Amino acid sequence: MLKNAPVPDLILRPALPDEAASLSDLALRSKGQWGYDDAFLTACREELTVHPRQCDAIHVVVAERAGTLVGYYRLEGDPPAGELADLFVDPPAIGQGIGGRLLADALERARSLKFELLKIDADPNAEAFYVRAGATRVGTVPSESITGRLLPRLELLVAPRTYRSGRSILGHGDP
Repeated sequence: MLKNAPVPDLILRPALPDEAASLSDLALRSKGQWGYDDAFLTACREELTVHPRQCDAIHVVVAERAGTLVGYYRLEGDPPAGELADLFVDPPAIGQGIGGRLLADALERARSLKFELLKIDADPNAEAFYVRAGATRVGTVPSESITGRLLPRLELLVAPRTYRSGRSILGHGDP
């Protein structure tokens, strides 16, 4: 269950095109916190690169604290089914609720864009985070960066399912 708890001093806003390089670096640092070596990260660099054209004030949202980028997410695709293409938190900020806030915001934004479902090709180390938020593993897909590596394919419903009481399974009260 995703808890949309407030994170003090956190601002979520659309990414600016001139932040693309900083977001790409943040993604690599975040991926590196799982202990991957330099060769692995180099192989992932292109896939983890955010391009200025993707920062279109709709699909890439950053988390900022005290003027510093601490995370971001990126949505792709066309309704009704889209993709949570990226969700990364800078390693020093991990464990502070920022990932959960980004995911909750991604779901709200996806809902406003008329998505019904988001697919997520997750890093195996991040799968549990998404499952706790309500995603379901539906299979595996080959990595675009590492030959022979399989990634968990997850699906997350955008419109929250509710209990009979009307309480949202996502935990943020938006039936």
